[in-house]
Amino acid sequence: MMDALLISGGVLGAVLLYYGADFLVSGGVALAERCRVPKLLIGLTLVAFGTSAPELVVSIDAALKNSGDIAAGNVIGSNICNIALILGVSACIAPLGVSRFLFKVDMPILAFATLLFAGIEFFFKGVSRWSAALLLMVFIVYLTVRIAISPGEFVEAAESEKDEKPKSVWLALLLTAAGLAALVGGAKLFVNGAVVLARLAGISEAVIALTIVALGTSLPELATSAVAAWKRETEIAVGNVVGSNLFNILLIMSIAPLVRPFATPGILTADLAAMCALVGVLYLMMTRKRQLGRFDGVILLLLYAGYVTVLAMR
Repeated sequence: MMDALLISGGVLGAVLLYYGADFLVSGGVALAERCRVPKLLIGLTLVAFGTSAPELVVSIDAALKNSGDIAAGNVIGSNICNIALILGVSACIAPLGVSRFLFKVDMPILAFATLLFAGIEFFFKGVSRWSAALLLMVFIVYLTVRIAISPGEFVEAAESEKDEKPKSVWLALLLTAAGLAALVGGAKLFVNGAVVLARLAGISEAVIALTIVALGTSLPELATSAVAAWKRETEIAVGNVVGSNLFNILLIMSIAPLVRPFATPGILTADLAAMCALVGVLYLMMTRKRQLGRFDGVILLLLYAGYVTVLAMR
């Protein structure tokens, strides 16, 4: 009886994920139009922070329980999933254009932040309060620079967008808040139902933890970017992923250790290398054509499938 309820909850979770993503994208686009800020900036900040909420909750909870491997592994796994799976799926739905600002500003900072975090993990096997403070400083500098350059970005983006009457700010905020609430609730319901199905199918607990549960905190990003790609709001789709990865490293990995520093003896160099390599692959893909096409999406999905296969063999 309980299993049936959890499976039903998983179906409801999938519905909530779709409509939550739809509301979040619509609300984010409306806010960008009403407040005259670039859609990419909304994707990099408001949408990215909202969809990163599950990672934030999990990592802080893990830090308080002195489970450093979970706190850091959650972020590393989510960042790998965001690039390889989420951008892969989104690019297969529709080619994703890459703006000049994202390519020249956000991607280099993401590469720097990823290498910085990987270096901290590699050399210190954990995150101290000093390391957390350094990551937080980088985040503040990034956010300040990003907001400072946004007016020029809006002018560039406005030249190629239709002149439509935007929704009111209150309606946009309501849509955004409703979307975020549905995404977080839907992700939890979906993961619970998926775990039950996996157990009924005889899948081991280890594989469940390394795949379904790890993917769970990235479901809001997946739903949001996929729906944004379907609605051809590609700046939201790409900005959500790049912004989420930046939030995961620079904000979540600074807040959680500031609450309680932690050691990460179980984090492998291979996982750090995979995270860094995927950022490099993504940057090279963007360099080639300034967009992520369906072929790029297939390559990213294959890389994610390979990574999960290696995880399952541990």
